[in-house]
Amino acid sequence: MSEQSEKIDYSKTLFLPQTDFPMRGGLPKKEPELVARWQQMDLYKKLRASAAGRPKYVLHDGPPYANGNIHIGHALNKILKDVITRSFQMRGYDSNYVPGWDCHGLPIEWKIEEAYRAKGKNKDDVPINEFRKECRDFAAHWIGVQSEEFKRLGIEGDFDNPYTTMNFHAEARIAGELLKIARSGQLYRGSKPVMWSVVERTALAEAEVEYHDYESDTIWVKFPIASGGMVSEKAGDNALAATGVMTGSDLAGASIVIWTTTPWTIPGNRAISYSSRIAYGLYEVTAAENDFGPQPGEKLIFADALAEESFAKAKLEFTRLHDVGAEDLQNLTCDHPLKGFGGGYDFRVPLIEGDHVTDDAGTGFVHTAPGHGREDFDAWMDHARDLESRGISAQIPFTVDDAGFFTRDAPGFGPDRDGGAARVIDDKGKKGDANKAVIAELIAADKLFARGRLKHTYPHSWRSKKPVIFRNTPQWFVYMDKDLGDGSTLRSRALKAIDSTRFVPGAGQHRLRTMIETRPDWVLSRQRAWGVPICVFVDEDGAVLVDDAVNARILEAFETEGADAWFADGARERFLGERAGENWKQVRDILDVWFDSGSTHTFTLEDRDDLKWPADVYLEGSDQHRGWFHSSLLESCATRGRAPYDAVITHGFTMDEKGEKMSKSKGNTVVPQDVMAKSGADILRLWVMTTDYWEDQRLGQTIIQTNIDSYRKLRNTIRWMLGTLAHDQGETVPHADMPELERLMLSRLAELDRVVRKGYDDFDFKRITRSLIDFANIELSAFYFDIRKDALYCDPPSSLRRRAALQVIRTTFDCLVKWLAPMLPFTMEEAWLSRHPHAESLHLEQFDDLPETWIDAQLTAKWKKVRTVRRVVTGALEVERREKRIGSSLEAAPVVHVTDPDLLAAVKDTDFAEVCITSGITLSADAAPEGAFSLDEIATVAVIPAEARGRKCARSWRITDDVGTDPAFPDVSARDAAALRELGVTPVAS
Repeated sequence: MSEQSEKIDYSKTLFLPQTDFPMRGGLPKKEPELVARWQQMDLYKKLRASAAGRPKYVLHDGPPYANGNIHIGHALNKILKDVITRSFQMRGYDSNYVPGWDCHGLPIEWKIEEAYRAKGKNKDDVPINEFRKECRDFAAHWIGVQSEEFKRLGIEGDFDNPYTTMNFHAEARIAGELLKIARSGQLYRGSKPVMWSVVERTALAEAEVEYHDYESDTIWVKFPIASGGMVSEKAGDNALAATGVMTGSDLAGASIVIWTTTPWTIPGNRAISYSSRIAYGLYEVTAAENDFGPQPGEKLIFADALAEESFAKAKLEFTRLHDVGAEDLQNLTCDHPLKGFGGGYDFRVPLIEGDHVTDDAGTGFVHTAPGHGREDFDAWMDHARDLESRGISAQIPFTVDDAGFFTRDAPGFGPDRDGGAARVIDDKGKKGDANKAVIAELIAADKLFARGRLKHTYPHSWRSKKPVIFRNTPQWFVYMDKDLGDGSTLRSRALKAIDSTRFVPGAGQHRLRTMIETRPDWVLSRQRAWGVPICVFVDEDGAVLVDDAVNARILEAFETEGADAWFADGARERFLGERAGENWKQVRDILDVWFDSGSTHTFTLEDRDDLKWPADVYLEGSDQHRGWFHSSLLESCATRGRAPYDAVITHGFTMDEKGEKMSKSKGNTVVPQDVMAKSGADILRLWVMTTDYWEDQRLGQTIIQTNIDSYRKLRNTIRWMLGTLAHDQGETVPHADMPELERLMLSRLAELDRVVRKGYDDFDFKRITRSLIDFANIELSAFYFDIRKDALYCDPPSSLRRRAALQVIRTTFDCLVKWLAPMLPFTMEEAWLSRHPHAESLHLEQFDDLPETWIDAQLTAKWKKVRTVRRVVTGALEVERREKRIGSSLEAAPVVHVTDPDLLAAVKDTDFAEVCITSGITLSADAAPEGAFSLDEIATVAVIPAEARGRKCARSWRITDDVGTDPAFPDVSARDAAALRELGVTPVAS
């Protein structure tokens, strides 16, 4: 070691990175500190103030339900919403996020009832408004809990002033929307089969139902053609029979066979549906192996496509006698298979044509119980007038009550039955004895053709997880197809609105359209206590009172007292006023909670000055095509003629790492609170940003660790920039004066700016994240920073190269942390405050406007070639390091053979030794000698390793020929000597 090196500590003369920004994030500790800082400074209000006067961009929050801690689905949903609102806020908009909560409904009511049962209390013994207060308090508690959990995720919004469906103003507005619909004639009371939960004692909407595997009893039942109910015999029948054409006499004694998976609905049967598109035949049993059922000689009618399968099920042999055409079936009537049992079922069962009938399964005939199925009901109503003209009553029976018991409309099975009424489903959701009782009587009547069991998907309540039944009940409906006075219907308005809405992904449009095209009238009523009431009065015929003064009194009371006013003592007289003496009945049903949430656009978007109507976007899970998207669309179209949103975004559901549904019983759930406590919210947010969120995603410890690794690399890139910028004096170099490499990086930044902005516009966060992470890891850390470290650490302060590089890193830092701020708000805030300790918040900043003129396609193309050659050199040097022939790339001075003229011209136009981080390099157009290093995919480039010649600079460690040329600093290169002089380092004494 020389005397000079003993006197000077060269490491102290280098511009090495200096930063307090830690390598390890420590997010579980740091993030809560930032949440507290944002709350203390009231970041939300500062955001609103900074955005005053800008165009509004509104994402309307689909309200989560206020009844428990948040789960991973909530985290995914809220993170996506937060990224959208933050990204628009930082791009010139006033993007205000107002969180909301759904507060009414059965789950909360059920929780209070469970608490009552545990204390031995009966809900019916408690005044209804006391019960409702307990429901309200329960919801308020969980709103508070969820608010804190959402804020811990980094969600920024108006948590001090959210919307809730149980707010008095909200309840008044929900009631007002119902009264608008009633006033326009769209609301009616009807009797239709609805999905009914026996366990919960209420009707259910489609959105409240999920489908699970279920094993059902299946039966094939004979309906004898009624005597006198067949086509009349005509003169010449014998002659027709001789030609093989069926005659009226051929049907004498024959039966039509139906198949059903709900034996308990047989007492409700009123018709048999067939299709003129199906080929039917008359069959005769020739042999039987069954203990019960058809015997040889019996004649039966089946769809030809299903006859063989059906006879095999009953272990019968058969022969086909004749065709049976639609014209033969259309005027037939049958006897009910339970005729005479219990003193009932003596009516005729007509055959009616139905569009829903197929020959895919069963018998080709559909047992039609209009009180127990939508298609059955529709088919029955389509033929009701014709049936009445034939002397057949079109009245629909109520065979099952709200507790699942048969009523007196099911003779022999109802309350007069020995042992009491048979039951379809009990209070625990278990099968009752109804199927068994019906099947036993069919066997006794010799009307059972065959029986079996079938596993299939069946609707279950999503709350109780128990099977539902279809049950005819009086309910309140909104017409889907009634003319609204302008030639439109609710259905046509909704379909038009769907066509005008942007869907991300696009498949959502088809899905929602299909649902609207086929949906029945909208059922609004529920038979519960906790909700907004259907606040109308009706006469004996069910006609709704339309009186502006009455409605005004209702809404005024709701505004000041909430919907509890409807249930208070004296409410009827209070609201009817001078009309209290008239025969008006107060409806006690409540509104389906989907009507509540479907009305949120009224008391948030319309009623808040800081929002606007319609919303720019709604975002929820894909199940909300039949939920919130659906109900919001119908409510808004019914009252305003269009959707309350311009765009709809859907996300999928989170599965475990194997792609299986998360379940507590399986132990494969990922709890967001646990992830935040162990790794941090930004890790969870990074996972959301790197998934194809519009599909179902996977999450587990391996995936979390992958995101932790990606995060660390990104964090270290930011950390290095912060350390390097500690030496930044804020100087600017004109773009034209910058070295080519700096102009290349600014070109890439401008290109990325386009990618990022378009990605945020397209809600394609994965593309943004992938682009920025690749840019940080590949183009910055492994390329640009690697090349420029020597200049940044060692060049003199006056060096144009160093000053330009600092300017590029400054610009890159600003852009990168701002682009990532919506996605990783904690880490980017920490980085911003590390660089700007006196700043308020990064989240008050705007994305930088980068000049289009920075984009240089020719420069990018040239450096693509340079990097191609560099890849081969880097590969060769890696081999040399691995074989320990060199310690660092600065000890090398390889010979690079480039036979491609374009590649050679590109690298010759650079300081290629600097680009490859070697102390020297030789370029040759000659073919490489045997044994040169090359890569298969770059055949025109090969490298011969060689050691650098010269002396090693004690300061920069480069090996050059000019070390010692400055006698004042004999151990360093001329460049480093000049730097030392500028830094005022004392030279060697002469």
